[in-house]
Amino acid sequence: MEQTLSYVIVTPYTVAKSRTGGVVARLLSRTELELVGAQIIIPNENFIRDYAASMRDQEKRGLNSAGELFAAYAERSMLPCGNRGDRLLLLLFRGENACRKLSDICGEIKTSISGQSIRDTYGDFIVDQDDDKKTIHFEPAIITPRLKELADEEMAILARHFGNTANIVSESKLEQTLVIIKPDNWYQSSQRPGTIIDMFSQAGLRIVGTKVSRLSLNQAMEFYGPVEAALKEKLAPVFGQKAKEILEREFKLPLNQDTEKALSESFGNEFAREEFCKIVEFMSGRRPESCPAGEEDKPGLVKCMILLYEGQDAVKKIRQILGPTDPLKAPGGTVRREFGSSVMVNTAHASDSAESCEREKGIVRMNENSLFSIVGEQIVAAN
Repeated sequence: MEQTLSYVIVTPYTVAKSRTGGVVARLLSRTELELVGAQIIIPNENFIRDYAASMRDQEKRGLNSAGELFAAYAERSMLPCGNRGDRLLLLLFRGENACRKLSDICGEIKTSISGQSIRDTYGDFIVDQDDDKKTIHFEPAIITPRLKELADEEMAILARHFGNTANIVSESKLEQTLVIIKPDNWYQSSQRPGTIIDMFSQAGLRIVGTKVSRLSLNQAMEFYGPVEAALKEKLAPVFGQKAKEILEREFKLPLNQDTEKALSESFGNEFAREEFCKIVEFMSGRRPESCPAGEEDKPGLVKCMILLYEGQDAVKKIRQILGPTDPLKAPGGTVRREFGSSVMVNTAHASDSAESCEREKGIVRMNENSLFSIVGEQIVAAN
């Protein structure tokens, strides 16, 4: 069956209330669709005008019975500060019947306390007790189209207004830290990525940038370059000594310190290099020695999600929630204790300093996002 694209807007109110993780967890675990793009956007007056006009036109054409309700909501609640609104999160999904599946899990617009859909849990729809046609309060939590025709129209509007905007939406001087939700969270449909985001929300920080990424081999090698040096410093002497002990035991021949040093510089360094290559393969899906020539800078074979958090003491707060590198040594309630399985497969990365964050932002090209290039391909195909 045809693979189609659709989108979900997590509304500014939902993002501001730090409900993003819960929403993402449900979307990922209950739709069996692939998340192919994510971007933080700040709506502006021109976008709201065009988006609201599209919603009203859909109702006139009989394609969206709640078009006026959503148009009024966009004009009222997506521009809370005059001509500049707060952040919304745009998520792009691909799969069979993407529009219907997303619409079903998002839920209907109604008064409900069942909690089965995302809107049941996070949205509000209150009507006048004396006039059920009069809406007193409406907060949909998320916005998504029911029909592919509408998805294509609305994604074209989003692309026109935000296709060339920067991926980082903050211009403040507050401390930032970069988080990567690693590939082990994406091998199957799971709540894990959303739950991790929800856990990080305890820090009280703002998400000012996000993207779905496949790190290239070169990106992974540069990103973890400092780790290779640390592994050689830490592991080479240990395994050089172990190699010396094994040889002495096997051949019943005492070896001197020069031999141990030579073993450390040869076998020990090779062991450390192998551990580094395993990390690179885990993060990019490619080993350095087996990557075809010319493909070192191509997107990798595994997916991750990158988020940029901002706020006072951002680095410290996120790392406290993340926990130590070794999940077995992490305190209960931390991300790595809950979801990590080893020093390498430890579910998430977070910058260890503001300086590291700046370096890492450059390597992963945090100010670039491929979401709208994917949307562009869909628009061209639709026409």
